[in-house]
This record gives sequence, C-alpha cells and structure tokens, in this order.
Amino acid sequence: MAMAARRTDGMSGLVFHTTRSLITRAGRAGRSRALSVGLVVATVLTTAAALWLSSLLYDQRQTEQRRQDILAAARQSALNFTSLDYRRYDRDSGNVLKSATGDFKKEFAAQTGELTELVARNKSVSEGQVLDAGIVRADERTARVLVVADSKVTNTAVPKGEARTYRLQLDLVHEDGRWLTSDVEFVG
Repeated sequence: MAMAARRTDGMSGLVFHTTRSLITRAGRAGRSRALSVGLVVATVLTTAAALWLSSLLYDQRQTEQRRQDILAAARQSALNFTSLDYRRYDRDSGNVLKSATGDFKKEFAAQTGELTELVARNKSVSEGQVLDAGIVRADERTARVLVVADSKVTNTAVPKGEARTYRLQLDLVHEDGRWLTSDVEFVG
C-alpha cells in the first residue's frame, strides 16, 4: 500500500507539474496573443492618425496654394489695369482682357476703341505698381480681393507726371484652371 501511495503521489506530482506547465504555456500564449493584438491595434491607430494628419496637411497646402494663386492673379490684374501706354495700348489692353471674364471683360472690350483714341490723343502713360493686396473672402470658385496700387501718370496735361493711388476691389472667378477678374471697382 505504501508503494501504491507513492505511485499515486508520483502521479499526482506529475499531473500537477504537467497541469502547471500547461497553465504556464497557456498564460504565455495568451500574453503573446494579447501583445500581438495590442501591437496590431496600435499600428492601425497610428496609421489612421497619420492618414488623418496627412489629409489635414494636404487640405492646408491646397488652401494656401489657392490663396497664393488668388493674390497673384489679383496683383497681376491690378498691375495690367494701372499700367497702360498709348504707344502699346493694343498690347496693354489685351493684357487686361486676357485676365478678365464675364461682364467686366465685355465692358472693357466695348470701351477699348474709345479708350485707344483717348489715350493716343492725350499721349497717356500710366506706370502701375501694386503696393499691397489682401483677400476679403474666397472659396474654391470665387474671391474678392482689395488691392492698393500706385501709378505715375503722364499725359499732355501733366507732362512731368502725377502720382495716383488706387484702391481697387477685384472680384475673381476660377475658370479653366485660372483666376480671372470678373469685376473691378474703385473703392476709397
């Protein structure tokens, strides 16, 4: 009986040792699985955050590029509008028309013949310079920009020249990949 007891104790120890070993391995496997799942979740979250931040950065760059394009177009349009020379009026008025659209383009084109005669008769030369420009409002299709420009104007009445300052409000529209001036108003 003593031998049987030892056997039972030996079996019992073996069963205990095997059970403990299985539990330890199962614990390690569970921890390993939990660690793997945790790493996958962390990777997915990090990737999602990176994509979200990339999207925000892209949108911010697009907005800044649109802003720069609007300002460049408004500055050029104002410069074209304030820089006219009777000796090259066809070219200068053509530059205004190239950056114009809509009613503004139609009105300017309709007045070009009359203006050509007036500018030639008075030997008018206007040398414009844009001092500053700022966007009042803008979206993906339209913009309103205020521009301050100086111009030195010479003509038969003022042969030595006269300085003029213009405050212009330009409305622009995005057409065919370009910002074009749809309206010009003198303000202030």
